[in-house]
Amino acid sequence: MLSVAHVNHKLRGEEADEDERFVAKLARQHGLELHACVASVDGKQSSGKSSGKSSGKSSGVSSGIEAAARQLRYGFFRQLAREGRVTKIATAHTLDDQAETVLLRIFRGTGVRGLSGIHPRIVFGEQGHAFGELVRPLLSFRRAALQEFLRERGQSWREDSSNRDTAFLRNRVRHRLLPIIGEEFGDAAIEHMGELAEIARAEEEHWGRAHPEIRQGGGAAETRQAASLQVGRLSMLPLAAQRRLVRAWLETHMPNVSISFRLIEEALDMACGVAGGKLKLPGGWNLRRGREELLLELEPFGGRGETADYEYALALPGAVEVPELGARIEARVVDTGGVPEDERGELLDLARIPKEILIRNWRAGDRFQPAHTAAAKKVKELLTDRHATGAEKKLWPVAVAEGCGLIWMRGFAVPAAFQTPAGASKAIWIREVAGMM
Repeated sequence: MLSVAHVNHKLRGEEADEDERFVAKLARQHGLELHACVASVDGKQSSGKSSGKSSGKSSGVSSGIEAAARQLRYGFFRQLAREGRVTKIATAHTLDDQAETVLLRIFRGTGVRGLSGIHPRIVFGEQGHAFGELVRPLLSFRRAALQEFLRERGQSWREDSSNRDTAFLRNRVRHRLLPIIGEEFGDAAIEHMGELAEIARAEEEHWGRAHPEIRQGGGAAETRQAASLQVGRLSMLPLAAQRRLVRAWLETHMPNVSISFRLIEEALDMACGVAGGKLKLPGGWNLRRGREELLLELEPFGGRGETADYEYALALPGAVEVPELGARIEARVVDTGGVPEDERGELLDLARIPKEILIRNWRAGDRFQPAHTAAAKKVKELLTDRHATGAEKKLWPVAVAEGCGLIWMRGFAVPAAFQTPAGASKAIWIREVAGMM
């Protein structure tokens, strides 16, 4: 069944609200169900209503806001798919959007992966299980052709006024550079950039599927705070494969750090050097040359032997990035029957948990009582029993609810007082998800 999804980021005041009304009216005219969500970029999200509102992009007022808005928007799409309310979500990205993206990535510096541009299909899934997908069926059509198609049918549309602001780099590419390219080199030049993206995407798929030697895994050892890559294994590969393996290894362990061509080359130079070489990286990481391996190590916060406390508000349901962990914490409403038996002890009672909690690292004096234990214990003692040490121990995440104390602790059953009662069909599931979006 066809339906419509719309996210209002509240970035353009009345104009954004008018966009939402326009989409809602259009959905009603065609008798389509509307999934609407208000997700302001300040982190407050109210998801919603399933009845009559539809999907459109709201541009940000800066690249940072734009990225945050996109994360919220796609998070809402994933939620719709995860809950089974939709199976496919189609967006209206065009060939012009693809050409803009390819050019922007060239200007900012990119490899073959970046040249692949906007992908025509994104599969939504987790832990190897796919639950939906996002498709872009108009990616081979020019924007002008799409607009002409709508005019011929008497269908009006809405345009984001911020897309005309040439203070933003993408808009300068859109309104200044692409017209010049079209005039000087013909419309085929735009099509050729789309073809380049398809070629690059196929190259990436080939390397990912047909070259197991570049995948993160064999030859690499890891903990939460350190990882190693054997230089013997690395040196046996062709240069292109070496670069891809190093990129995959770094991205796996530093998901919140931008991996540049220069950084990859410095890592390869270090692999060819002698033991003892060291390179400071963003995010508190060090790259070091051991006797037979490259070592990626997370140094104590600020290099002072201390780790930083952190604390983030998390709306339920919702997700929050925790840079200190290089991960995000998600709180989802789930069907209890779909959760593996051995993990149901982590489910929280929907009726007992407030709409917002705090995710933070544990502090001295914190106590936690996992279900089926006789009494609350100091968190410090629980982690010692788990053999957690150093920064891993200090940064261990917990969730605090006002008036309730600690209600969740990574890797432990939740307290009996907050567990989902027998027979309940829905619950809150809080989990740490590796990597950041």
